Amino acid sequence: MTIATLTDVLQPAMANGYAIGGLVVLGWEDAKAYVEAAEETGMPVILQAGPGCRAYTPMPILGKMFRHLAEQASIPVVCHLDHGYKREECFEAIDCGFTSVMFDGSKLPLSENIDKTASIAEKAHAAGVSLEGEVGYVGYADGPASAGTTPEEAERFDRESGADAMAISIGNVHLQTEKSAGIDFAALRAIEAVTRLPLVLHGGSGIPTDIRRKLASESRVSKFNIGTELRMAFGSALRETLAANPDSYDRVALLKPTIAPVRQVAAKVLTGIGPLS
Repeated sequence: MTIATLTDVLQPAMANGYAIGGLVVLGWEDAKAYVEAAEETGMPVILQAGPGCRAYTPMPILGKMFRHLAEQASIPVVCHLDHGYKREECFEAIDCGFTSVMFDGSKLPLSENIDKTASIAEKAHAAGVSLEGEVGYVGYADGPASAGTTPEEAERFDRESGADAMAISIGNVHLQTEKSAGIDFAALRAIEAVTRLPLVLHGGSGIPTDIRRKLASESRVSKFNIGTELRMAFGSALRETLAANPDSYDRVALLKPTIAPVRQVAAKVLTGIGPLS
């Protein structure tokens, strides 16, 4: 069995100068593609169920699907809840078999964020589950603006929250379709100087690939959340299939051809932040 926690995969990554991909799942086809990519590259992978995915597919089904894929794999697979905004969501994910949860208290006052994260950490750790938290706020392309993480906030969150990984805001932005994020390396170094946890960057699709490599190999950034570029690969593959098969109405026949293209992009993502050969 290769079901892993976030700590299982992030601690070796942080110690050895590489990072792990937290790949955003929206359905069976992309989840399967991600695990196939992980097998192909020999890299661990984090399957992530975010709010959009959970609004469409119930948490118990996602937990069983993720664990089924993990149990069949030969590489470590983390079953991760992404952006849980309420403690109840995180607790439900733990009960449904997720091995890692993220509590997103980034919109809360710092003290409230820390207190709620700590209360979730207590239950998560008792169940053998890892916890990711966020300090600062990572904004959205064409949406709410970011609020950068300060070293003071990061130091206190690192020390008091009980989290196993800390997501930070240093120029990364969610849902960017172009690789244009300007990462503030000075802010990152200041945060690293006063913290110890593995660091996480959401909005990884917007970070240029050479900067992702630099961050993975030269900093404590140990996890990149990647969604948009994988969704784009899925959408392009599906459009090609629909155009080539205008008389097909078979859901499986239309969706199955998306797996290989998404696997190829996912493999490139994983190797791009993996150990240097």
